[in-house]
Order: sequence, then structure tokens, then C-alpha cells
Amino acid sequence: MERNELADFLRRRRALLRPENVGLPAGARRRTPGLRRCEVAQLAGMSADYYARLEQGRGPQPSVALLTALVRALRLAIDERDHLFRLAGHHAPPRAGGDEHVSRGLLRLLDGLEGLPALVASDLNVVLAQNPMADALLGEHTRFRGLARSCTYRWFTGPDLRGRYPAEDHEHESRAQVDDLRATLAARPADPAAALLVEALRGESAEFAVLWDRHDVAVRRSDRKRILHPAVGLVELDFDVLATDRQDQRLIVFSPAPGTAAASRLELLAVLGRKQFTS
Repeated sequence: MERNELADFLRRRRALLRPENVGLPAGARRRTPGLRRCEVAQLAGMSADYYARLEQGRGPQPSVALLTALVRALRLAIDERDHLFRLAGHHAPPRAGGDEHVSRGLLRLLDGLEGLPALVASDLNVVLAQNPMADALLGEHTRFRGLARSCTYRWFTGPDLRGRYPAEDHEHESRAQVDDLRATLAARPADPAAALLVEALRGESAEFAVLWDRHDVAVRRSDRKRILHPAVGLVELDFDVLATDRQDQRLIVFSPAPGTAAASRLELLAVLGRKQFTS
């Protein structure tokens, strides 16, 4: 780990960003260029003190998970990401299928979708980044580790994710997730992460095993979702997967039909979400 080089790199990358680049309000007049340390820490989901110590060259070696969060917070390009990992004493992540780096252009697009819930997910249904509206509607999905990072894994192995959907929608959602995962494995048959996910689910969920053995396959490009939200009630939304330059990553946008109850509830959720994230 090259602490001083790492500290300098973080400071310089932070200075290149403006609040509007990352979906933050500009706020009061700034005496120095770029984001504040506390803003980077907030975006990366770490304590401001820990991040400050990294920039001062006196922090402990950051984990791969923390580095990945910093890559997204600082909107690093893929070469910058690899450099950050090496400075921190880690091997750079692979660039082949399954690479979870989200481009800064895609993150800017995500930040720009202020009124609609949107997220970037891998083809294994791992949420890689989400905007505040997606946080407010769906909960924060980037905090999980291991197999639980995949929403498909959590759907079949625990009750929490299913609680966000009406019971009568569960069968359709299960089939859609299995069919999409089958398409992913067909596209990347040698990927160990995909194979491990399928093996784990076959062993832990009888429902998954039955659906998997049907051998149905379909890439999920659009759907209709009904989300049960504890504050605003049932929200019925269109679910659309927009094209990206990466076949193993998807930009997913949730949108209501104009003039519907869902549109009103989403507007209310936007207000509640802003209060939550500014409190």
C-alpha cells in the first residue's frame, strides 16, 4: 500500500468533481474546488473520519468493498480504478465479463434521473449503483456482501425482498428472475460467479430448483412492477431496461403512467426521500 500516493490521488480526483457532477446540491459558496471530504464519504457510504485519514496518508488499508465504493463516489474511469486498487495494495479487478465497474457517463445519467427511481445492475441482478429515488422506493441494495449481493439470491432465500411485492405477484417475479439468470449463464457459461450463484440457489431453494429445471430462458427487458411501500402504499410502475455499452450491466428505470395514482405517490415519495436524505 502506497499511502502517500493514494492520499494524493484521492485529493486530486476529489478536486475535479463538482456537486452537480454527482447529484448533490451546490450549497453555500465553496472556498476550495471540488467536493468536500464529507461529501465523498457520504457518496461512498463510509465515515468522514475514515475517508479523511485516507487522504492524510494515515489510514489502514481499505478493503476491496471500500475501494469499489470510492470508485463510484469519485466517478473514476476504468484505468483510474485500476490505479486506485494498486495504490491501495490490491490487484486490479478483472475487466472480462462480470466486471462491476460503472462508467462515469452512466453514473451521470443515473444522477440526472432525479424524479424517477433508477439503478444500475449486473446481469446477475447485483445492484451496482442507485439514485436517491431508488433508495426511497426500494431500499438501499448496495450494502450486501457475498451471494446476498444478488437480488435474485435474496428473493429465493429470504422474506425481506418479497415483502416489497404483493403476494399474487410472487410467482411471476420468480419466473422472470430465473429465466433471466438462465440467459446470463448461457451468455457466460465459464463465469464462476454465475455458476456459483446457480449452484447455491439450487441447493437452498426448492422453488428455484423446480423453475431452473424447466429450462425457460428470457432476457428481461421490460415488465410491470407493483411495489408495496410502507409510507405511500402500492405503487404500480413500468420497469424498463435501457441499453448500455456493457452487455453485463443494465440501466433500469421505474416510471409511472402519467396522471395515475402511482405518479402522485411517486411525487410524494420524492418529497419524503428528500427529507430523509437531508435530515
